[in-house]
Amino acid sequence: MSTDATIDPTIDEVCAVAMAEAFRGDGEILCNPIGTTPIIGGRLARATFEPDMVMTDAISVLASNVLPVGDDDAPRLVEAWMPYRDVFDIVWSGRRHVVMGASQIDAHGNQNLAAIGDWRQPKAQLLGLRGAPGNLVNHTTSYWVPNHSTRSFVPSVDVVSGPGYDRVAELSAFVRHNHEIRRVVSNLGVFDFRNDEHRMQLVSVHPGVTVGEVVEATGFELLVPDDVPESRLPTDEELHLIREVLDPRGLRKAEFR
Repeated sequence: MSTDATIDPTIDEVCAVAMAEAFRGDGEILCNPIGTTPIIGGRLARATFEPDMVMTDAISVLASNVLPVGDDDAPRLVEAWMPYRDVFDIVWSGRRHVVMGASQIDAHGNQNLAAIGDWRQPKAQLLGLRGAPGNLVNHTTSYWVPNHSTRSFVPSVDVVSGPGYDRVAELSAFVRHNHEIRRVVSNLGVFDFRNDEHRMQLVSVHPGVTVGEVVEATGFELLVPDDVPESRLPTDEELHLIREVLDPRGLRKAEFR
């Protein structure tokens, strides 16, 4: 792929950069993004502005070199061995930032990965809780939602896999201190909960997307500031890394069809 500056960044590249920005300032933690676009974002952050982060190769080792997604045969400069059982020690220590998906998410950040409909007889059985409860009460979590609509951004999730701010408010001070939903990135924009109400608010819209389109695609009242900027575009260096190093086969684009 060419990284000619005259070729405009595409929406998948804007989303990868938005995902990378979620890790800015994290320092020495385990960056643990799940899914193609989040992995690209995490590796992009580590290759540019967050070099102290560590990441697994999505299997079992910590590699110091930049790895392309989806290439199990790529050479790895192994720093350490991290089998799955060791991840739990990191989870409980709080030194981890995970990015998960969300089949549903609501205004307070409650996330559903388990089922659609009544859990006793669901319309669709999904992945299950997948460790989300433990993640949310121990360390920072962000979400990637590639299909932003009123079916995914809902007034109330059908099953709570990852607890949001309203539910955590009833728990201990220790849990409240460790609970942070850093960022939600969708194919339309970027969102966070940094307000007194801990409700989802619009941070930026992606190029070509209007605030009205985001509001219309959201099934609850979204907090919208008076001035909503456009999501940051990739730099030339970031475009080179995404297109030539991290994802030369363009696997990320499958999420945007």
